[in-house]
Amino acid sequence: MSKKISIAIDAMGGDNSPEKTIAGIKIFLDKYKTKDDFILNIFGKEKEIKNIVNKYKISSNQINIINSNHVVSDEEKPLTAVKNSKNTSMWDCIQHQLDGKSDISLSAGNTGVLLVISRMILKMINDVNKPALAGLWPNENGMNVVLDLGANIECSDQNLVDFAELGSALFKSLFPNEKPKVSLLNVGSEEMKGTEMLKIASQRLRNLSNQDNFIYQGYIEGNNIMNGVSNVIVTDGFTGNVALKTAEGTAKFITNNLKKSLTENIISKISLIFSYFSLKKFKDKLDPRKYNGAIFLGLNGPVVKSHGGIDSIGFYHSIDLCYKIIKGDLMSQIRKNLNHSKSVKE
Repeated sequence: MSKKISIAIDAMGGDNSPEKTIAGIKIFLDKYKTKDDFILNIFGKEKEIKNIVNKYKISSNQINIINSNHVVSDEEKPLTAVKNSKNTSMWDCIQHQLDGKSDISLSAGNTGVLLVISRMILKMINDVNKPALAGLWPNENGMNVVLDLGANIECSDQNLVDFAELGSALFKSLFPNEKPKVSLLNVGSEEMKGTEMLKIASQRLRNLSNQDNFIYQGYIEGNNIMNGVSNVIVTDGFTGNVALKTAEGTAKFITNNLKKSLTENIISKISLIFSYFSLKKFKDKLDPRKYNGAIFLGLNGPVVKSHGGIDSIGFYHSIDLCYKIIKGDLMSQIRKNLNHSKSVKE
């Protein structure tokens, strides 16, 4: 019998926790009620968690509640929070993973603290000197992996090459029937555009391009990120975070104004009846809860960060992402990609 997928969950991180995290766990368990290939290790205040578990009538067959009396506070300054993070639900999650009892960790707590303690406990993969924060974005043909989304303000050409290998491995683990197609985010698609560092990274990625690891597509501009021509978009953390926040704001602006326009008078309300299913499909495509869950890559084990303000449905999607990452054997994919990169460099 193969080993069960084991997910460590910080039940106390983020807004309205542990209520929303346990509600998200309930949704996940209901979806996979016919599966018995996983176990959810839930960290937090045991008595509080058990009360909510009983409220949602969650069976104890596939959950394991582990008491952690302390919680990383979002109110503290990051440096203070890191110093006080030992023996918190967040810390215990990552430690459980280091001890080999969980395959992946998930938290909706403070992003900076989660990144620091994940790096402290799990350490970096050999030959990778900076972790990347990767996220999923919809595109015309399916899904993009975009990184870095804010872990590193400044990057070297080596960092961008590492991010391409890491992002491609993540894409392969989630979408095994598709080829990773990498592009570097730039101010133009022409070869002469961009900084010298980007040009060096571009040439190195071109040399690494092959059918087994990733196909390098060259530069991509911000307005083409979602056209589906490329599915692994690589950039530094400053640019990536700005692009992410811009995309989130634009999606919210479009959906809010579309809703307002379609309900402002009787004629538009009547037209809404006839276009309901098309509009519902459009709204579902832009629902940020479906893409909730940023992945720390480059560590000796995957860690997923859920948005702190997300609801139970969004948190469910983060758990689902964790399940798919381990199901797709992400760490093996990463080792394979990095070995390829190292052999070409040598």
